Amino acid sequence: MGNNHSRRNFIKGTIGAGIVLAGSGVPDSCSLFPVSSGKQAYDAKGLPTVVLGKTGIRIPRLAIGLGSRFCNIESPEESYEMLNYALDNGLYYWDTAWVYENTKLGFTSEARLGEVVKSRRKEIFLSTKVTSRNPDEAMRQIETSLKRLQTDRLDMLKIHDVQTDSDVAKLSEKGNLIDILHRLKEQGITRFIGFSGHTEANAMKAMAERGDFDSMLIAMNHWNGYKQQRHEIAVPVAKEKEMGVMLMKVVRPKETIKELNAADLVKYALSLPDAHGLVLGMDSMDVVKSNLEILRNFKPMDDAQMKKLAQQLTPFYNHQNLPWMDKGYQDGMWA
Repeated sequence: MGNNHSRRNFIKGTIGAGIVLAGSGVPDSCSLFPVSSGKQAYDAKGLPTVVLGKTGIRIPRLAIGLGSRFCNIESPEESYEMLNYALDNGLYYWDTAWVYENTKLGFTSEARLGEVVKSRRKEIFLSTKVTSRNPDEAMRQIETSLKRLQTDRLDMLKIHDVQTDSDVAKLSEKGNLIDILHRLKEQGITRFIGFSGHTEANAMKAMAERGDFDSMLIAMNHWNGYKQQRHEIAVPVAKEKEMGVMLMKVVRPKETIKELNAADLVKYALSLPDAHGLVLGMDSMDVVKSNLEILRNFKPMDDAQMKKLAQQLTPFYNHQNLPWMDKGYQDGMWA
Protein backbone atom coordinates (compact mmCIF):
# COMPACT_ATOMS: atom_id res chain seq x y z
CA MET A 1 0.00 0.00 0.00
CA GLY A 2 2.83 2.40 0.85
CA ASN A 3 4.61 1.75 -2.45
CA ASN A 4 1.45 2.33 -4.45
CA HIS A 5 0.71 5.59 -2.65
CA SER A 6 4.26 6.91 -3.04
CA ARG A 7 4.49 6.15 -6.74
CA ARG A 8 1.17 7.74 -7.54
CA ASN A 9 2.11 10.83 -5.53
CA PHE A 10 5.34 11.04 -7.50
CA ILE A 11 3.52 10.89 -10.83
CA LYS A 12 0.94 13.47 -9.78
CA GLY A 13 3.53 15.70 -8.15
CA THR A 14 5.76 15.60 -11.20
CA ILE A 15 2.92 16.54 -13.51
CA GLY A 16 1.80 19.34 -11.23
CA ALA A 17 5.29 20.77 -11.01
CA GLY A 18 5.74 21.04 -14.76
CA ILE A 19 8.91 19.08 -15.26
CA VAL A 20 10.80 21.15 -17.81
CA LEU A 21 9.76 24.72 -17.25
CA ALA A 22 12.71 26.98 -17.95
CA GLY A 23 14.81 23.90 -18.70
CA SER A 24 14.76 22.80 -15.11
CA GLY A 25 14.94 19.10 -15.96
CA VAL A 26 13.24 16.24 -14.21
CA PRO A 27 12.61 16.91 -10.52
CA ASP A 28 14.34 14.69 -7.99
CA SER A 29 12.73 15.91 -4.81
CA CYS A 30 10.51 12.85 -4.40
CA SER A 31 11.85 9.57 -3.13
CA LEU A 32 10.08 6.33 -3.93
CA PHE A 33 10.31 2.84 -2.58
CA PRO A 34 12.09 0.78 -5.26
CA VAL A 35 10.41 -2.01 -7.16
CA SER A 36 10.73 -5.22 -5.19
CA SER A 37 13.92 -7.09 -5.96
CA GLY A 38 12.27 -10.38 -5.08
CA LYS A 39 11.93 -13.11 -7.69
CA GLN A 40 9.08 -12.70 -10.15
CA ALA A 41 6.66 -15.53 -10.75
CA TYR A 42 7.46 -15.78 -14.46
CA ASP A 43 6.77 -19.23 -15.88
CA ALA A 44 7.41 -19.98 -19.56
CA LYS A 45 5.70 -23.40 -19.23
CA GLY A 46 8.53 -25.06 -21.12
CA LEU A 47 8.63 -22.59 -24.04
CA PRO A 48 12.07 -21.68 -25.46
CA THR A 49 13.40 -18.64 -23.61
CA VAL A 50 16.30 -16.20 -23.83
CA VAL A 51 17.85 -13.64 -21.50
CA LEU A 52 16.82 -10.16 -22.72
CA GLY A 53 20.23 -8.52 -22.91
CA LYS A 54 21.51 -6.68 -19.89
CA THR A 55 18.09 -6.73 -18.22
CA GLY A 56 18.97 -10.22 -17.03
CA ILE A 57 15.31 -11.19 -17.41
CA ARG A 58 14.55 -14.51 -19.09
CA ILE A 59 11.65 -14.16 -21.54
CA PRO A 60 9.85 -16.39 -24.06
CA ARG A 61 11.15 -15.77 -27.58
CA LEU A 62 7.65 -14.57 -28.50
CA ALA A 63 5.99 -11.60 -26.81
CA ILE A 64 2.31 -10.75 -27.28
CA GLY A 65 1.83 -7.57 -29.30
CA LEU A 66 -1.33 -5.85 -28.07
CA GLY A 67 -1.79 -3.13 -30.67
CA SER A 68 -4.15 -2.89 -33.64
CA ARG A 69 -4.74 -6.62 -34.03
CA PHE A 70 -5.63 -7.03 -30.37
CA CYS A 71 -7.85 -3.93 -30.50
CA ASN A 72 -9.75 -5.61 -33.33
CA ILE A 73 -11.29 -7.96 -30.72
CA GLU A 74 -14.66 -6.39 -29.97
CA SER A 75 -15.65 -8.57 -27.02
CA PRO A 76 -13.94 -7.75 -23.70
CA GLU A 77 -14.56 -11.30 -22.47
CA GLU A 78 -12.86 -12.72 -25.57
CA SER A 79 -9.88 -10.45 -24.90
CA TYR A 80 -9.61 -11.57 -21.28
CA GLU A 81 -9.92 -15.23 -22.26
CA MET A 82 -7.12 -14.87 -24.79
CA LEU A 83 -4.83 -13.04 -22.37
CA ASN A 84 -5.37 -15.55 -19.57
CA TYR A 85 -4.82 -18.47 -21.92
CA ALA A 86 -1.60 -16.95 -23.24
CA LEU A 87 -0.33 -16.40 -19.71
CA ASP A 88 -1.37 -19.88 -18.62
CA ASN A 89 0.72 -21.25 -21.50
CA GLY A 90 3.91 -19.29 -20.93
CA LEU A 91 3.49 -16.08 -22.98
CA TYR A 92 4.11 -13.61 -20.17
CA TYR A 93 5.84 -10.75 -22.05
CA TRP A 94 3.01 -8.32 -22.88
CA ASP A 95 3.72 -5.32 -25.12
CA THR A 96 1.24 -2.45 -25.34
CA ALA A 97 1.25 1.37 -25.60
CA TRP A 98 -0.70 4.40 -24.44
CA VAL A 99 -1.78 5.05 -28.04
CA TYR A 100 -3.18 1.59 -28.84
CA GLU A 101 -6.94 1.83 -29.08
CA ASN A 102 -10.09 0.98 -30.96
CA THR A 103 -11.43 4.44 -31.79
CA LYS A 104 -14.66 3.06 -33.22
CA LEU A 105 -15.72 1.24 -30.05
CA GLY A 106 -13.91 3.55 -27.65
CA PHE A 107 -11.63 1.25 -25.70
CA THR A 108 -7.86 1.09 -25.21
CA SER A 109 -5.50 -1.85 -25.18
CA GLU A 110 -4.14 -0.84 -21.78
CA ALA A 111 -7.59 -0.77 -20.16
CA ARG A 112 -8.37 -4.24 -21.50
CA LEU A 113 -5.06 -5.54 -20.12
CA GLY A 114 -5.70 -3.92 -16.76
CA GLU A 115 -8.63 -6.23 -16.08
CA VAL A 116 -6.22 -9.18 -16.14
CA VAL A 117 -3.14 -7.40 -14.80
CA LYS A 118 -4.90 -6.41 -11.57
CA SER A 119 -5.09 -10.03 -10.41
CA ARG A 120 -2.02 -11.53 -12.13
CA ARG A 121 0.54 -8.70 -12.06
CA LYS A 122 3.46 -10.74 -10.68
CA GLU A 123 3.17 -13.27 -13.52
CA ILE A 124 3.51 -10.68 -16.31
CA PHE A 125 6.51 -8.91 -17.80
CA LEU A 126 4.59 -5.73 -18.61
CA SER A 127 5.78 -3.24 -21.24
CA THR A 128 4.08 -0.08 -22.46
CA LYS A 129 5.13 2.96 -24.49
CA VAL A 130 4.80 6.72 -24.19
CA THR A 131 4.09 8.74 -27.35
CA SER A 132 4.18 12.48 -26.68
CA ARG A 133 7.37 14.50 -27.14
CA ASN A 134 6.03 17.18 -24.80
CA PRO A 135 7.38 16.42 -21.30
CA ASP A 136 4.25 17.40 -19.37
CA GLU A 137 1.95 15.53 -21.73
CA ALA A 138 4.29 12.54 -21.67
CA MET A 139 3.99 12.38 -17.89
CA ARG A 140 0.21 12.57 -18.15
CA GLN A 141 0.29 9.67 -20.60
CA ILE A 142 2.43 7.58 -18.23
CA GLU A 143 0.07 8.29 -15.33
CA THR A 144 -2.87 7.30 -17.53
CA SER A 145 -1.09 4.11 -18.57
CA LEU A 146 -0.57 3.09 -14.94
CA LYS A 147 -4.22 3.75 -14.13
CA ARG A 148 -5.47 1.83 -17.16
CA LEU A 149 -3.15 -1.08 -16.46
CA GLN A 150 -4.21 -1.07 -12.79
CA THR A 151 -0.64 -1.22 -11.53
CA ASP A 152 1.88 1.10 -9.87
CA ARG A 153 4.93 -0.21 -11.72
CA LEU A 154 6.09 -1.29 -15.15
CA ASP A 155 8.71 -3.79 -16.19
CA MET A 156 9.59 -1.92 -19.39
CA LEU A 157 8.75 1.64 -20.45
CA LYS A 158 9.61 2.57 -24.03
CA ILE A 159 9.61 5.75 -26.10
CA HIS A 160 7.18 4.98 -28.91
CA ASP A 161 8.04 5.26 -32.61
CA VAL A 162 11.41 7.04 -32.87
CA GLN A 163 11.39 8.36 -36.43
CA THR A 164 14.20 10.73 -37.46
CA ASP A 165 17.50 12.22 -36.33
CA SER A 166 15.63 15.41 -35.39
CA ASP A 167 13.28 13.30 -33.29
CA VAL A 168 16.30 11.83 -31.48
CA ALA A 169 17.64 15.36 -30.90
CA LYS A 170 14.29 16.47 -29.43
CA LEU A 171 14.09 13.44 -27.17
CA SER A 172 17.64 14.12 -25.98
CA GLU A 173 16.97 17.69 -24.80
CA LYS A 174 17.44 18.31 -21.10
CA GLY A 175 14.27 17.39 -19.24
CA ASN A 176 12.68 15.69 -22.24
CA LEU A 177 11.57 12.11 -22.62
CA ILE A 178 14.93 10.37 -22.26
CA ASP A 179 15.60 12.19 -18.98
CA ILE A 180 12.07 11.40 -17.83
CA LEU A 181 12.46 7.67 -18.47
CA HIS A 182 15.75 7.58 -16.60
CA ARG A 183 14.19 9.35 -13.62
CA LEU A 184 11.26 6.95 -13.56
CA LYS A 185 13.68 4.04 -13.66
CA GLU A 186 15.64 5.51 -10.75
CA GLN A 187 12.43 6.00 -8.80
CA GLY A 188 11.28 2.42 -9.37
CA ILE A 189 8.21 3.14 -11.48
CA THR A 190 9.78 1.10 -14.27
CA ARG A 191 12.47 -1.54 -14.01
CA PHE A 192 13.83 -1.03 -17.53
CA ILE A 193 13.62 1.55 -20.33
CA GLY A 194 13.80 1.38 -24.10
CA PHE A 195 12.47 2.68 -27.41
CA SER A 196 10.68 1.47 -30.52
CA GLY A 197 10.78 2.52 -34.15
CA HIS A 198 9.31 1.69 -37.54
CA THR A 199 11.04 3.92 -40.07
CA GLU A 200 14.56 5.41 -40.32
CA ALA A 201 17.33 2.98 -39.51
CA ASN A 202 19.81 5.76 -38.78
CA ALA A 203 17.55 7.26 -36.10
CA MET A 204 17.28 3.88 -34.39
CA LYS A 205 21.03 3.49 -34.63
CA ALA A 206 21.53 6.94 -33.07
CA MET A 207 19.29 6.03 -30.15
CA ALA A 208 21.13 2.76 -29.64
CA GLU A 209 24.50 4.52 -29.73
CA ARG A 210 23.55 6.53 -26.68
CA GLY A 211 24.14 3.37 -24.70
CA ASP A 212 21.72 4.20 -21.90
CA PHE A 213 18.72 2.01 -22.81
CA ASP A 214 17.88 -1.53 -21.84
CA SER A 215 15.91 -2.55 -24.91
CA MET A 216 15.08 -1.74 -28.54
CA LEU A 217 11.93 -2.82 -30.40
CA ILE A 218 12.47 -2.45 -34.13
CA ALA A 219 10.26 -3.07 -37.17
CA MET A 220 11.53 -5.78 -39.45
CA ASN A 221 8.99 -5.73 -42.30
CA HIS A 222 7.60 -2.24 -42.53
CA TRP A 223 7.70 1.03 -44.48
CA ASN A 224 10.71 1.37 -46.83
CA GLY A 225 12.32 -1.67 -45.26
CA TYR A 226 14.05 -2.83 -48.44
CA LYS A 227 15.97 0.43 -48.79
CA GLN A 228 16.58 1.00 -45.10
CA GLN A 229 17.70 -2.51 -44.05
CA ARG A 230 17.00 -1.23 -40.54
CA HIS A 231 17.63 -4.49 -38.73
CA GLU A 232 21.11 -4.68 -40.31
CA ILE A 233 22.02 -1.07 -39.44
CA ALA A 234 20.59 -0.62 -35.95
CA VAL A 235 20.47 -4.08 -34.39
CA PRO A 236 24.24 -4.72 -34.30
CA VAL A 237 24.77 -1.44 -32.41
CA ALA A 238 22.11 -2.36 -29.88
CA LYS A 239 23.73 -5.75 -29.37
CA GLU A 240 27.13 -4.09 -28.84
CA LYS A 241 25.48 -2.07 -26.05
CA GLU A 242 24.08 -5.33 -24.61
CA MET A 243 20.52 -4.14 -25.13
CA GLY A 244 17.62 -6.51 -25.44
CA VAL A 245 16.50 -6.55 -29.08
CA MET A 246 12.97 -7.46 -30.13
CA LEU A 247 11.63 -7.47 -33.71
CA MET A 248 8.10 -6.48 -34.74
CA LYS A 249 6.03 -6.27 -37.96
CA VAL A 250 7.14 -9.81 -38.68
CA VAL A 251 3.99 -11.16 -40.39
CA ARG A 252 2.84 -7.97 -42.15
CA PRO A 253 3.96 -9.19 -45.62
CA LYS A 254 1.37 -12.00 -45.64
CA GLU A 255 -1.34 -9.38 -46.12
CA THR A 256 0.31 -8.29 -49.37
CA ILE A 257 1.96 -11.43 -50.75
CA LYS A 258 -0.57 -14.23 -50.52
CA GLU A 259 2.03 -16.92 -51.25
CA LEU A 260 3.77 -16.17 -47.95
CA ASN A 261 2.89 -18.29 -44.95
CA ALA A 262 2.63 -16.59 -41.56
CA ALA A 263 4.34 -19.49 -39.79
CA ASP A 264 7.27 -19.28 -42.20
CA LEU A 265 7.60 -15.54 -41.55
CA VAL A 266 7.72 -16.16 -37.80
CA LYS A 267 10.32 -18.91 -38.21
CA TYR A 268 12.37 -16.69 -40.52
CA ALA A 269 12.41 -13.87 -37.97
CA LEU A 270 13.27 -16.23 -35.11
CA SER A 271 16.18 -17.53 -37.20
CA LEU A 272 17.75 -14.10 -37.71
CA PRO A 273 20.94 -13.52 -35.71
CA ASP A 274 21.21 -10.93 -32.93
CA ALA A 275 17.51 -10.45 -32.11
CA HIS A 276 16.39 -11.98 -28.82
CA GLY A 277 12.78 -12.43 -29.81
CA LEU A 278 9.67 -11.17 -31.59
CA VAL A 279 6.65 -9.09 -30.65
CA LEU A 280 3.72 -10.62 -32.53
CA GLY A 281 0.30 -9.06 -32.78
CA MET A 282 -2.31 -11.57 -31.63
CA ASP A 283 -6.05 -11.21 -32.07
CA SER A 284 -7.65 -14.55 -31.24
CA MET A 285 -7.25 -17.76 -29.29
CA ASP A 286 -6.48 -19.60 -32.54
CA VAL A 287 -3.62 -17.23 -33.32
CA VAL A 288 -2.20 -17.64 -29.82
CA LYS A 289 -2.38 -21.44 -30.11
CA SER A 290 -0.75 -21.36 -33.55
CA ASN A 291 2.13 -19.20 -32.31
CA LEU A 292 2.60 -21.42 -29.27
CA GLU A 293 2.98 -24.45 -31.55
CA ILE A 294 5.49 -22.62 -33.75
CA LEU A 295 7.59 -21.70 -30.75
CA ARG A 296 7.41 -25.11 -29.07
CA ASN A 297 8.58 -26.85 -32.25
CA PHE A 298 10.94 -24.17 -33.56
CA LYS A 299 14.13 -25.13 -35.35
CA PRO A 300 16.25 -22.42 -37.05
CA MET A 301 15.98 -22.21 -40.82
CA ASP A 302 19.06 -23.18 -42.81
CA ASP A 303 20.82 -20.75 -45.14
CA ALA A 304 18.96 -21.95 -48.24
CA GLN A 305 15.57 -21.48 -46.57
CA MET A 306 16.55 -18.03 -45.30
CA LYS A 307 17.67 -16.88 -48.76
CA LYS A 308 14.51 -18.20 -50.40
CA LEU A 309 12.23 -16.35 -47.99
CA ALA A 310 14.30 -13.17 -48.23
CA GLN A 311 13.76 -13.21 -52.00
CA GLN A 312 10.02 -13.68 -51.50
CA LEU A 313 9.93 -10.60 -49.26
CA THR A 314 11.40 -8.26 -51.88
CA PRO A 315 8.08 -7.42 -53.63
CA PHE A 316 6.54 -6.46 -50.29
CA TYR A 317 9.10 -3.71 -49.71
CA ASN A 318 8.37 -2.20 -53.14
CA HIS A 319 4.58 -2.32 -52.83
CA GLN A 320 2.67 0.96 -52.71
CA ASN A 321 -0.71 2.16 -51.42
CA LEU A 322 -0.59 0.32 -48.11
CA PRO A 323 -1.55 2.37 -45.05
CA TRP A 324 1.29 1.12 -42.86
CA MET A 325 3.83 2.20 -45.48
CA ASP A 326 2.72 5.83 -45.31
CA LYS A 327 4.95 8.14 -43.28
CA GLY A 328 1.93 9.42 -41.36
CA TYR A 329 0.85 5.95 -40.26
CA GLN A 330 -0.12 5.70 -36.57
CA ASP A 331 0.79 2.32 -35.18
CA GLY A 332 -1.67 0.50 -32.96
CA MET A 333 -4.82 2.35 -34.00
CA TRP A 334 -7.89 0.47 -35.17
CA ALA A 335 -11.19 1.92 -36.31
